Amino acid sequence: MKFIWEGLKQAVRLILQGDPEILEIVNLTMKVSGFATMISVMIGIPTGLCLAVSNFRGRRTIISLVNAGMALPPTVAGLWVSLFLWRNGPLGGLRLMYTPPAMIIAQALIATPIVTGLTMAAVQQLNPKLKLQILALGASPLQMWWLLLRECRFGLMGAIMAGLGRVIAEVGASMAVGGNILHETRVLTTSIVLEIRKGNFDVAIALGFVLIALSYAITALLTQFQQKRQKG
Repeated sequence: MKFIWEGLKQAVRLILQGDPEILEIVNLTMKVSGFATMISVMIGIPTGLCLAVSNFRGRRTIISLVNAGMALPPTVAGLWVSLFLWRNGPLGGLRLMYTPPAMIIAQALIATPIVTGLTMAAVQQLNPKLKLQILALGASPLQMWWLLLRECRFGLMGAIMAGLGRVIAEVGASMAVGGNILHETRVLTTSIVLEIRKGNFDVAIALGFVLIALSYAITALLTQFQQKRQKG
């Protein structure tokens, strides 16, 4: 209990004092997780919608891959991204290894199946006749897709929050492709692992409280937006 209390006090002290290193780590955490979530949303929502309303050959196979990807271990994602970005890999010439963009790619790989699968589930919960009714009113296929997304927008917000929650708490892939380099690729989760290895449990607990506070603040804002729209 003493470690927890000391960690909580240190977390409050670090936040109130505006520790430059902590602020830098928090800033990078938000940038990496934010961009990764944006990429996963841009890919996952259209893909999930397509899988939900379309019927084509190989659809069930793709859905199985998406469902399997929702449980993709972060270390495996980090491994495959490393293989492609390593100096001898297909994309080694880009020199992205041990940089924030590499971390964004790895985290987007983790979050995209989650956003895709939850989007697909949200659209499939709609009335199957809704699609036909929209088309019967003269809507184009693009308009039909947009109206379907509007109808399940609360489920989509849940998908976005789930994707964000997965990447902001991720550590394995970030360590694999980022290397936890100070002032370069160190984020909150990798910092916690480093402090635990050094035996600085109070600092690790403090960083943990900072991560929890950051995650809660972001999800609370998204939840407030979701519930406000639902009431309206």
